[in-house]
Formats: sequence, structure tokens, C-alpha cells
Amino acid sequence: MSNYLDNAATSFPKPETVYAAVDRYNREVGAPGGRGAYQAAAESQRVLLQCRMLVSNLFGIGSPSHVVITFNCTDSLNMVLHGVLKPGDHVVSTQLEHNSVLRPLRQLRDFGIETTPVPAGTNHVVDVDQVRSAMRSNTRLVVCLHASNVSGAIQPAEEIGQVAKEHGSLFLLDAAQTAGQYPVSMSQTKADFIVAAGHKSLLGPLGTGVLCLRPGVEEDLDSIRQGGTGSASEVAEQPSQVPDKYESGNLNMPGVFGLHAGLQHVTNVGVDEISRHKRRLLDQLHCGLGQIAGIRLYGGDVENRVCIQSLNITGFDPQDVATILDQSFGIQARAGLHCSPGAHEALGTLESGGTLRLSPGALTTEQQIDQAIDAIRQIAGNSV
Repeated sequence: MSNYLDNAATSFPKPETVYAAVDRYNREVGAPGGRGAYQAAAESQRVLLQCRMLVSNLFGIGSPSHVVITFNCTDSLNMVLHGVLKPGDHVVSTQLEHNSVLRPLRQLRDFGIETTPVPAGTNHVVDVDQVRSAMRSNTRLVVCLHASNVSGAIQPAEEIGQVAKEHGSLFLLDAAQTAGQYPVSMSQTKADFIVAAGHKSLLGPLGTGVLCLRPGVEEDLDSIRQGGTGSASEVAEQPSQVPDKYESGNLNMPGVFGLHAGLQHVTNVGVDEISRHKRRLLDQLHCGLGQIAGIRLYGGDVENRVCIQSLNITGFDPQDVATILDQSFGIQARAGLHCSPGAHEALGTLESGGTLRLSPGALTTEQQIDQAIDAIRQIAGNSV
């Protein structure tokens, strides 16, 4: 079996229970959620409700109905950015944001919405005082990723959320890289919206995501997609109750069954234990790579990072290293800009093609980390 180290993109392998859940839905259930009263439809609705409950408990939402099932984290982010912002609004973001935030904000600029990106420091962490200085009287929204998908650096979400609250602004927390491997709390971060990918450390299949709403904030969030919800079919208007307001059309129910199983695994093992396992792997990886001549590591202190290690090898393009790892060693890693050009600008790697990114997962073993270190040692030994 290949050595997969691209879990920051999507987790693999998944727990066996995830595969079994998707297969059971496809072979034995097959019915949509919230669209019928027969037994199979009731089973789909039961799993869907349990999925919301697990997410609500994981993030401390306090209301499962305020967990919206989406198609990915990008979908969730677009729902908030396009559903909240109006002409004349101002947004505070960060230099580290993913293109899933940068590109919607760029389009919204054409509709009279301004954005101020706060730069990252040398440790790849945003300075809260600079966030405070960027706030304006018309700042409608503060958006911040919880951890960089390039360096893994964890951002001061609680302090940033407090700044937003003090200024009467909404706070959107992008937990794509933290949900499932690092504690995420709506109350502690004072977030109005938490978005996450279902297919990363929540261990669900691709095509799943979540949008979590602080109860009451739905009054500030317009729906950007209208259609059938299985409820209030007699009226022409989009339902106002959550989650129906934001879930038009059939959900990806095979994905929901898999996400439900992934969330059960995360809940049963515990985020703290998953975090400890990944921290051990990151320490092993960071220490092992740090002993190899010609390696430059990015991300700073491993104590303030999720399980991501970006690096470059002197004399090699990162894309070439990724190809060699794949073809010669059976190790799958990602190279390039990782859809986050500002993060590479902060690291000084934008013009040189980005970095090689290694991101172990919940099911990665210490042996696999040793294999990756040894392979990179061999590649670096042939540098020119």
C-alpha cells in the first residue's frame, strides 16, 4: 500500500466504518433525507439528524438544527460570504487565507465590498493588534482560518473573535484544517459561523462539509440557493427555519452516511487523543527532517501547529520532489502553492514554486513517517 501523506487535502485511508457506512447506504438504504415517510427515508433522516448532533456536540453549537450540511468547505464559505455581505460592507481577513476565501472576496469587490488582509508575522501567525487596527466602522465581517494549510500554524482565534465582538462585527472561522484534530469551540472563539470540510480530519468522504451557525445569526445570513427542501412545499418562498433555509435540493446522502461514521470515530477516539497522536507524528517528522543537510523547514514551533510540515530541498523544485517521492518511493505528498498564495508570500516561497507539504493523518503510522524521512534523505543526498 502506498504511503499517503496528503491528509491536509483529504484524509486517507478512512476508518473501515466509513467505507461500510457508504456501502450500506448505497446497497441497502438509497433514499433521500427529509423527503419521505417510508422506512428507508426515515433511516436516512435518522442518520442525517445524528450527523448534525455529532457536529453540534463537537463544536459546542448547542443546536443541531443550526448545523447545515454542505458539499465542501468552499461551499460553506461561499454561503456565508455571499449571504452576509452587502455593497458598502468591509471585511477584515488575513494574508494566509485559502482561495476559497480570496476568490469570493475578489468577486465581491466588484459589488462594492472592501477587504483588508492582515499580514502574517515571521512565525506565520496573525497579530491580533493588527486585526484590531484594521477594523472600521463598516466592518461587517472578520474571516480567519484557524490553521494555515501551508505551515499548519494555529491562529489566535479566540482573541480575534473577541476583537470582532467588541466592534459589533460577525466572525467567520474557517476550521478546515483543525476540525477533528484540534479543539474547535463556537463559544470560546466567539464565532458566529464555523465552517469545516467533512472529508479532512472529520474523516468523511469527499463532497461533504458543514456550516455551523450561532443560534440567531441566521437572521443575518441570506440563502444563496433556493429550491426544494422537503418542507413547506405549499409556499413559493424559501423556508426561513434552519437548516432548511440553506439546504435546497437533495443532500449527498452517501457522503452523509460516511461523514456520520467519520464523526463517530472522531468522537469515540476523542479529539485530544487524535491531536496527541498527530503531534507525535509531527515531532517525529520535524526532528527527522531537521537533521538532513539541504532541507529548509517552514512553520516554526511544532507546539503551535496542526500536523502539517512544509519544506524545500536545496537544488530541487518542490514539484520534482513530489514526483520522485511518488514514483520511486510510493509516497504521496503535495507540492506547489496549495491554493494559498498569500501564505507563500509570507514564507518567501511564492516565486520559487511553493513548498512540498507532508501532512500525516489520524491513521498514519510512525513507520510511514520513518519511510518519508528516509526517502527525503536519499533525495537530498543527490542534490546539486
